[in-house]
Amino acid sequence: MKSIREIYKTGKGPSSSHTMGPERAAKVFLAEHGEAERFSVTLYGSLSRTGRGHGTDRVLAQTFAPKPVEIVFNEDESLTIPHPNTMDLAAYRGDTCTGSMRVLSIGGGDIRIEGRPEADPPEIYGEHSFAEIAAYCKSRRMRISDYVEEKEGPKIWDFLFEVWNTMCDSIQDGLTCSGVLPGGLNVERKAQMLYNQRHIDERPETRENRIVCAYAFAVSEQNADGGTVVTAPTCGACSTMPAVLRYMQEEKGISDRRVLRALAVAGIIGNLVKTNASISGAECGCQAEIGTACSMASAALAELFEMGIDQIEYAAEVALEHHLGLTCDPIGGLVQIPCIERNAVAAMRAINSVRIANFLTSTRKISFDMVVQTMYQTGRDLNRIYRETAEGGLAKLYR
Repeated sequence: MKSIREIYKTGKGPSSSHTMGPERAAKVFLAEHGEAERFSVTLYGSLSRTGRGHGTDRVLAQTFAPKPVEIVFNEDESLTIPHPNTMDLAAYRGDTCTGSMRVLSIGGGDIRIEGRPEADPPEIYGEHSFAEIAAYCKSRRMRISDYVEEKEGPKIWDFLFEVWNTMCDSIQDGLTCSGVLPGGLNVERKAQMLYNQRHIDERPETRENRIVCAYAFAVSEQNADGGTVVTAPTCGACSTMPAVLRYMQEEKGISDRRVLRALAVAGIIGNLVKTNASISGAECGCQAEIGTACSMASAALAELFEMGIDQIEYAAEVALEHHLGLTCDPIGGLVQIPCIERNAVAAMRAINSVRIANFLTSTRKISFDMVVQTMYQTGRDLNRIYRETAEGGLAKLYR
């Protein structure tokens, strides 16, 4: 497996596959064809159908500026494309095409250039399943967070510290903002309201839900507004994990050092899903994005509470299992409804998953590896209109 650095990418929202990936592709193409006078980009599949709402056209225009770029949204369903997020880039001098490139935006901000050997980051981990990782750690009596340090080196903590600081900044920035999010749905920011409006008869459980949701809304609203976030594992699912970790850190007085170890464990979970299945909503629906985010958050909390490896696995498994079949149906192609609220619900579910694992791990029947495989097969079976095309579900019925 690759480094967990590939799971945590810092960048501008609202979508790792629709903004970060295309931006990265455009920069590669621009570097290779800097002599061109103008460019064109043709978007297919999910990129075409939800690109306007996700800001794909905006980020491409900004990246190629000051040179002009024509952006074509090709929604021809009869075309065979290698990935739901496919784009063709072309460079021109006058009327002559001087170069072209097909790029697949495969999720989490990563891209694959068709016809070229994949310039993949190096393999860091020799283990490719949770079962293999658990066996490795148990045989050496080490925690998964120690395993991460062994494979990645001590500098991983500096990287994760930057990740954590950015996550916390996203929460704080989101809590200080109000107003309406861009895109035309007139969605009001709600994080500040959730954080400040204490229930008249607020019990500890109610406060927990309110604050966790406030933090989740804060980060997701920053993402929807094109702010800086960290993929965990994607932009659309970026707020579940920082919400639960920040709340528990404040509530329990937990050090940053322990939070970084929790992020390390969550990175392994995200890595396993990305390696053995998918974190792309366009490929496998929202179960691949928010389901993975919930699983990562639950595993992170289990590490934060110093639970055992089997409990960490069960927490991650429960969280992902109960997102199986979740569709990706963003209204208007925007990462707003139901995405923002969905992150908050997933954050609360992550907490509940850990609490179940605390009591019932010894009774479990399903492994994490099995539920990852199930998620991938389920995602591939989902009707295309429920995989980030904004053609089904809420996106179809909302008017």
